[in-house]
Amino acid sequence: MIKTSHTAFALAALALPSAPALAQAITVGMQVTDTTGKPVGTVTGIQGDNLLVKTDKYTAALAKNSFTPHNGKLLYAISQAQLDAEIEKSLAAADASVKAGASVKGASGAAVGTIEAVEADMVTIDVGGDTSKKLKLPRSGVRGNPDGTVTIGLTSDQVQAALAQAETSTAESDASSGK
Repeated sequence: MIKTSHTAFALAALALPSAPALAQAITVGMQVTDTTGKPVGTVTGIQGDNLLVKTDKYTAALAKNSFTPHNGKLLYAISQAQLDAEIEKSLAAADASVKAGASVKGASGAAVGTIEAVEADMVTIDVGGDTSKKLKLPRSGVRGNPDGTVTIGLTSDQVQAALAQAETSTAESDASSGK
């Protein structure tokens, strides 16, 4: 089963108090329950307008405005099973986007290239159209997105620097071997 630590979802919101009241009421460690009082998870972090909520299977980033403080807990519109199912749907869609032809974005969101090939443990990214402009990354180093694009943890500048370093290493190796 695929696990993720940061998956964002915009799900149905409940009636909310004013924004300042909501911000003051939420703390790490708070229990999250559905509208019937059954457990959904626990708040493990606060990141801007999102709460990190740990369910029985996943940790997901969920919009703060999806919760209503109530008796020291946070109410959420769906059950733990429904939330886990939504996360699994999103993960499956994201995973399916890691395929040949997918557009690749760097960590800053800039276009980096296109996936040329996907193997069990490696992904080859075509960065410039010739054989010297190929970047191989571990499969774990790419993240599929629900919109069909793929994101890597390097900026486009870091990709170019890695390619330049690889070209230099290849040239030095060829020179030392007499090629």
